[in-house]
Amino acid sequence: MHLRVLTTVPDMVPHLPLVQQLTPSLTAATYAELLRAMVPHHYAMLAAFDDVRCAGLSGFWIGHKLYSGRYLEIDNFMVDGPYRSQGVGRLLVDELVRIAEREGCRHVMLDAYLDNSAAHGFYERQGFVKRGYHFMRPV
Repeated sequence: MHLRVLTTVPDMVPHLPLVQQLTPSLTAATYAELLRAMVPHHYAMLAAFDDVRCAGLSGFWIGHKLYSGRYLEIDNFMVDGPYRSQGVGRLLVDELVRIAEREGCRHVMLDAYLDNSAAHGFYERQGFVKRGYHFMRPV
């Protein structure tokens, strides 16, 4: 596996099928539109490739919060079905932590859906601790 940081919309767009494994309702048009809005705010993706196929992908960005200081947020973390339980997720997390360290972050954070217990177990094995709930409300 080799890792590559994707920083442009054209580099990210081809990975929609993998992103749709996590968010099946996401259309190509909406995906591109959201990426065009996110990339100027320093959104990037870390991708793990075998010879040519993207085996895993995670969005990330650096932010600041009063309670945590500078942090790296993992966003839309997914490993393609055939590559699960083969160390791809661990490879991505390890590199994201290295990026956070290089960027002077104090924490790495993420949200995981309540009903995704497999993800909870994975993140706990990677050293993440559950700290709260993420609330949202439509407007």
